[in-house]
Amino acid sequence: MPPPEPPSRVAALLYWLRLGFISFGGPAGQISLMHQELVERRRWISERRFLHALNYTMLLPGPEAQQLATYIGWLMHGAWGGIVAGLLFVLPSLGLLMLLAWIYLAFGQLPAVAGVLEGIKPAVVAIVLFACYRIGSRTLRHPILWGLALAAFLALSLFGLPFPLVVLSAGLIGYLSRHRLPSGDRSKNQSIDQARFGPAVIDDDTPPPPHARFRPRRLAAYAGIGLGLWSVAMLILLACDGWRGTYTQMGWFFSKAAWVTFGGAYAVLPYVVQNAVDGYHWLSARQMVDGLALGETTPGPLIMIVAFVGFLGGWNQAALGPDAWVAAGVIGAAVATFFTFLPSFLFILIGGPAVEATRHDLKFSAPLTAITAAVAGVVANLVVFLAYHVLWPGGWGGGIAWPALCLAGIALLFLYRRVNMVYVIAACGGIGFIRALIFS
Repeated sequence: MPPPEPPSRVAALLYWLRLGFISFGGPAGQISLMHQELVERRRWISERRFLHALNYTMLLPGPEAQQLATYIGWLMHGAWGGIVAGLLFVLPSLGLLMLLAWIYLAFGQLPAVAGVLEGIKPAVVAIVLFACYRIGSRTLRHPILWGLALAAFLALSLFGLPFPLVVLSAGLIGYLSRHRLPSGDRSKNQSIDQARFGPAVIDDDTPPPPHARFRPRRLAAYAGIGLGLWSVAMLILLACDGWRGTYTQMGWFFSKAAWVTFGGAYAVLPYVVQNAVDGYHWLSARQMVDGLALGETTPGPLIMIVAFVGFLGGWNQAALGPDAWVAAGVIGAAVATFFTFLPSFLFILIGGPAVEATRHDLKFSAPLTAITAAVAGVVANLVVFLAYHVLWPGGWGGGIAWPALCLAGIALLFLYRRVNMVYVIAACGGIGFIRALIFS
């Protein structure tokens, strides 16, 4: 069987645009979608090269599915392909979340809209709890790793330590314990069939294209462009908003958050909550929970919840004055998204050539194993945060919201039975809508 014809730029652009609108199901679902289309059906890239790229993105902070799309787009069509693939993975979700944020703020008090949200929120509790279970079952294979997970949970839940400190401490402990920790494959894609699907455009033995070969000048150029884009954006915010302005603080905060998103969005959300809710007061805890519920209903990476945070931050702080709430929200969402995702593109454009040069000998380090274990405890802390606000809306002394608890239990059961997450969310939202109509 001969390999297919290399895809044109137009064909690639149309595929990445389509993916941006159908990439539901979190990173596992998004990676599975790309595998089915790019490896099995179109054969644009071989299984081994696909998994090699996935392993690299698993090592990086940031959304691995979006970075995987960026990597494959870059490998096929250079910087243009990577930027287009990464942007189209994000932009549909950004537009949808800004629209949902506006509907939420303008019409969220309507019984029907509130009912849908009240149905989705217990499903979100179940989704995050199930994610915690899956991370823990894959990662916690040694007493040291169990201890790290517990320590991370206590550090955040009881002592309120900063998330970056927890991540760095776990990495240091992992390095010091590197001879005692088990090695293992951190790929989340272990369930993908390892069989070959025929020759691919980028096959196992296809040499890297010229743009994917290591060139010090090219690396320095990309690093300079990235630093320049960040600096220009921050200088514009400083000039227009001042250092203590809402948008400048958003740019600074999400710049830091982009570098500590190890373990996916569920891991960094406690850090976002810790600062956006308790530190900067851009939105309330209840609004944060509602935003996570809305984020689960949109395609794209879950870390796009930062767009919701930015929109509400601009709106709630009246960053452009009392008569420009929508414009303030749109700018806030754009600022949060830009500073969160800029490093993801740089990681691929700068690090990709080195990864291609060492694709036969990519190894995983003990510090990253330890960080992944700590992530299990971080996500458990997020479960407690969500459960408190959804299942005990009146506080610990206010009694359990039994309908929400029952709905969360049913959603968890269906997730465990491998029912598609999108269907679970839709069903729970429908139940909430019907319940609102009956009791309104």
